[in-house]
Parts: sequence; structure tokens; C-alpha cells
Amino acid sequence: MSAQTSGASTPITPAKQIVHIGLGAFHRAHQAWYTAQVSKNTEWGIVAFTGRSPKAAEELAAQNGRFTLVTRSVEGDQFEVIDSIVRAEDGNNTQVFVDAITDPATAIVTLTITEAGYGMDANGHVDTVNPPASLHRLAVALETRRRVNGLPIAVVSCDNMPSNGALLKVAMTDLFASFGAESTDWLNTQVSFVSTSIDRITPKTTDADVALVEAATGWADKCPVVTEPFSDWVLEGEFPLGRPEWQNAGAKFVDHIEPFENRKLWLLNGAHSLLAYAGQLRGHQTVAEAIADPICFGWVKDFWAEAVNHLPAKDLDLATYQSALLSRFSNGKIAHRLAQIAIDGSTKLRVRVAPTAKAELVAGRDAHGCAVAIASWVQFVIEQDGRVEDSQAERILQIVQSAQANIHVSNSDQLVRDLVAVIDTELSANAEFMTRVQNQTSRKEEIC
Repeated sequence: MSAQTSGASTPITPAKQIVHIGLGAFHRAHQAWYTAQVSKNTEWGIVAFTGRSPKAAEELAAQNGRFTLVTRSVEGDQFEVIDSIVRAEDGNNTQVFVDAITDPATAIVTLTITEAGYGMDANGHVDTVNPPASLHRLAVALETRRRVNGLPIAVVSCDNMPSNGALLKVAMTDLFASFGAESTDWLNTQVSFVSTSIDRITPKTTDADVALVEAATGWADKCPVVTEPFSDWVLEGEFPLGRPEWQNAGAKFVDHIEPFENRKLWLLNGAHSLLAYAGQLRGHQTVAEAIADPICFGWVKDFWAEAVNHLPAKDLDLATYQSALLSRFSNGKIAHRLAQIAIDGSTKLRVRVAPTAKAELVAGRDAHGCAVAIASWVQFVIEQDGRVEDSQAERILQIVQSAQANIHVSNSDQLVRDLVAVIDTELSANAEFMTRVQNQTSRKEEIC
């Protein structure tokens, strides 16, 4: 079937349904791709809802959910039409969303709403008065499902957070409290919260990518997705109404996911965050450019050396994993932009770097690699005069402006400490660690 024919085909009606929240490029390169590999008939289909803007839904709906996945490597590009999304909907259409969740055919809900989309406070709970929109809609829809048919369901977080399934369960429990004890009992007994570790680099699609797809396939696909050959998906949890046979596409189902989560969060995502800030300060735009810089490469190696101290060697094959990461980072065909990775730095560093830093300090080591990563973010924030795209943007801007107005020293020790506190208050209170971060920040020329 040609790409052009696939794009114009009539949508299927699947026998079993997955509802997805957070329709974006990563979902389409990851969960949608895995599902497409193992469900080539009408058995499973995805009803995908946007998290914010309806644009992605509008573009995909015009193509009956079909899009081209461009897998880009040094050997060249490969083009594949993905047809597992059977409907694309505006996430703001609450009634359509509730109807999808209550549909007896729906067995699974998956989420890619980013770390910031969970809105967790320092104690791991959500604001029940002003909850995050996506989580609030999900809670309302699940409660409606309980009242309409009471069928069990699996809810699968696919965001870069440790114990993401457990965190999502806490959030839903918080929001369900207002529904009453019967509702909470159903949530605890009929809803399975599955934890995952996900991995596939998916840069933002450019106009050049759109033109390339049309030239290569003959199909004027308005919303193709570009990705790398590598993909990884590790899951822990139950699926009471069944699931696609994702393992046949390479997914792994394990009893204990934490080691896999941490390997990915610390080695891949942590290094990405370090490169996002240090790399931009040193004049680089992409991961490939930054990792080719010997200074950045050295900092990544230092950080990795600290992270692996707190990863079990069994079953993780850490040396091979790091080698594969370097190959992936060096893939110049994937324009993985540092500016994209840098968004929501305070939240990302809290889970990608802070745990290793605290573990190193407890072990009596200096956590120098972690200090460089956090200092790079601090210096990046200062260079931007506090105007960064971040879930804590207002707080960050206030800290920087207050420092500039009151002491006229943009990189003072107090400013650095206040910024680190946005990431982790325990680290900001550790005098030894703060000295290292402050020293690194004051040596601006070493970063820049």
C-alpha cells in the first residue's frame, strides 16, 4: 500500500481500544509505532487526544489518523505509514473524551503529558483545588466509567518520571477523594496503574521534513514524525482487559522496573539535560554538536561515572548501554535540538540529576559531575535573565530579578542557592555541594 493510499483510507473500527492523552510526536514514534507493529488488523486501535493545542488532532484527523514515520540513521531515511491511530481528537472536548473512556471497548489509557503535566508538589501530590487539566479530565472520565459500566482498565504513564505509574495512582487517588469512598474503592481494585520506562529520540518535525516525505513517497503528509532507529519500552503492571502483544515489537515486561527507569532517567535523560544547558552556553545547537565538544563529552563521562555507582549491574549491561548512547548522541542525522530539551529544566533536573547528586553526597563523594549539570542550568538561567520556558518560570524570574535589583550581582552565592532550591531544597541546603555549584558557576568561562 502506498503512502498516498494509506493516508486517504477509511478509518477502521477496532475491536479493542486504547485511549491516549497527549498526542504529540513522541507518542506517534513510540506507543503508536509499537501498536502498529503488532496490530495489523482491526484488533487494536488508538483514540488519541491532544493535551493542549488542537492542531495535532486537526492535522491527523484530516489524514484519518495516518502519518509517515521517518526513521533517520547515518545509512539514510526509511519511511513507514503508521495507521494505529484510528481517531484524533481535541483534548478540550471533554464529552468526547469521557465517551471514549466509558466505551466498553476501551481497555487501556496511555499518557504522554510531560513531567510538568502532573503538577506534583514536593510531597508528590496534586493540587485538588486547581488540578492539572489532563489529570482532572482523566479523573472525571474514570469516575464516569465506574458509574456507567464499572469495567476494569489499565492506565499507563509513559512520561519520564521514576515510578510514574505509582505517582499517577497517587494523583488519581487525590482527585478521587471528592467522589466518595465507593469511588476510591473502585479505583483501588479495578484500575491498574502500569509503570513504564520509555525511550526514543524524536526531534521536532521541520518544514524540510514535510517536503522530504512528499518527495520520497508521493504523499503530501502534513504531519510526519522523525525519529531514530533505537526504541525501548519497559513495562511493569497488569492489563485486566488485555493488551496488544507489544513484546513482539521489542517491548519488555518486567516484575521490577525501577533499575530500568533509573538507567534511562540518569544516563540518557540526565546527560541530555547536562548537554542542553552546557552545550548551549558553549554555542552548540544540537546534541550531536554538543557531544562532539571534548569539554561537554568529558562532563557527560563524569556524570555517568557518578550515576552508575547507584545502578545495579545485573541485567542492565551498563557499559553496552552507555556505548549505545554515545552512538545515538553522535547521530548527526537527528537534529535533536538542545533548546527543546532545555524546556522545564527545573522539573527535569529534579528527577534526572538530583537523585544521583544526593546519593553521591551520602556516599561521601563530591558529586562533581552532578554539580556541573546543575551549575550549567543555573548559568543558563542567569544568561537568559530568568526568562526561561519552565513550569516554575514565574518563581525563577522573580528570583533573578530580585537578585539583580537588590544586589546587582547576577551570579551571587545567594542567587545560585535560590535557583538550586527550585530544583531540590535538600541540595540547596548542602553547603559542600553548593560550594561546588557556586564555584562552577563563577567560572563562567569554563562553561562558556
